[in-house]
Amino acid sequence: MEAAFVLPLLLFVSVAIIEFGRAFQTWQVVTNAAREGARVAVLPGMTGDVIRTRVQDYMQMGITSPGSATITIDRATTVSIGGAATASASRVQVDYPFTFIVLQPLGELLVRGSTVGNAFTMRSAAIMRNE
Repeated sequence: MEAAFVLPLLLFVSVAIIEFGRAFQTWQVVTNAAREGARVAVLPGMTGDVIRTRVQDYMQMGITSPGSATITIDRATTVSIGGAATASASRVQVDYPFTFIVLQPLGELLVRGSTVGNAFTMRSAAIMRNE
């Protein structure tokens, strides 16, 4: 009798741990992909296509659908280098729509008519000083 009450809760907690671990791993890949893009963006002579390719190649290693990511490149930003001094910099932002495999459909079943089941956007940006 006790197992009938505890087993569903134990399974839910186990699935939640796995899902949030997957979300954290995806967030790390998105963050590192933005950082890789910024590293390439600060080099002289690099085009936007080269930067996007680098970001997507990095995301390919840890995400199943890197093509759904939106990559924004701003090469005309500034970064503070101390006091009131600034230097030119490049900013790369990666937006990736993430969907939980089990928790979002489960939330959709429990809360009808809400946005619980929609994908949410993981956003990460990296800014580096131009060389």
